Amino acid sequence: MTKKLRYAMIGGGPGAFIGAVHRIAARMDNLYDLVAGCFSSSMEKSTETGNELGIASNRIYANYQELITKENALPEQERVQVICIVTPNHLHFAPAKMALENGFHVILDKPITLTLAEAKELKILKEKSGKELLLTHTYTGYPMVKEAKQQLLSGKLGEIRKVYVEYPQGWLSNAVESKQADWRTDPSKSGIAGAMGDIGTHAFNLVEYVTSLQVEKICADINTVVPHRRLDDDGAVLLKFNNGASGVLMASQVAAGEENKVKIRVYGESGGLEWHQEDANSLVLKYLDQPAQILRTGSGYLSSFATHNTRVPAGHPEGYLEAFANLYRNFALTVLAKENGEQVAVECLDYPGVEEGIRGMAFIETVISSGKSDQKWIKMEI
Repeated sequence: MTKKLRYAMIGGGPGAFIGAVHRIAARMDNLYDLVAGCFSSSMEKSTETGNELGIASNRIYANYQELITKENALPEQERVQVICIVTPNHLHFAPAKMALENGFHVILDKPITLTLAEAKELKILKEKSGKELLLTHTYTGYPMVKEAKQQLLSGKLGEIRKVYVEYPQGWLSNAVESKQADWRTDPSKSGIAGAMGDIGTHAFNLVEYVTSLQVEKICADINTVVPHRRLDDDGAVLLKFNNGASGVLMASQVAAGEENKVKIRVYGESGGLEWHQEDANSLVLKYLDQPAQILRTGSGYLSSFATHNTRVPAGHPEGYLEAFANLYRNFALTVLAKENGEQVAVECLDYPGVEEGIRGMAFIETVISSGKSDQKWIKMEI
């Protein structure tokens, strides 16, 4: 029987949809046990959530400081091994810092911190602690996204020349704010970016993951469309990559009628590829001199990275929850292998972490700086 990782959750109380998504992802492969938590800044709400989840009353905590301190004091075979943080952005760094300093592995919702400086400090703390950190950039967990990366690494499409990535949503098209929208449009909780921090970072991470390239320079047009909103809700970004390729990134939360229409297209010297979240089981390959091909999840001709992250036979749809769970599984298998002194399979190591978090924060800061500047191009400094 595979050993399970005991974990605690910070955040994810009543009305927080992403907390439930994390818990589903953790349960899917039976590699985690949720045994403790501080689910809300309100002890009453935290207790309500903890009771619903079957958490022992003495392991439902009033705040993250109490959780980490008291869990650390428990015998090794009882205390949690992983701290999962699913709070608004401004409450990422402090609990992650304290968790690493007290010897816990960390799972963090993106973006990694509120600022680039915090992200860099978290990297130092992680390296000093010897612990692992997972950053939940969900879209890299899809099997056909992993296949897209492997197709490009194989060189079949030639050197990459052009990239398009987009993430349109419509849920913030008017000024009526919900609980989920309220903190995302509040600079004190979200940071300097709105749409670019919330979904633009996903698009940025996706394009760097799939292409294996790094963005070096940015030229951004950043907009706040809804009157009196304090952060951006729309933007378009020109990208320059470290191999000379160019790209376009679009992220908007005022694309009325759209849900989560994530899409990426990459073009090389001899062909291109295209992936849409709305048809996540398919990857389209296009060539100059032959008909297009459609690769499908669950098929025997795919790479080991796609196969490792596929759960059901071909033709059965796999989606967002499975992609999220793939990150959790790869992280758990990595942690468990390292704790047992075993070799970690390269497919298991394929999850986003602190480096991706730092690049995401550098993207946010450069995009906002470019959006406010008359300068055409701004170098992405890390």
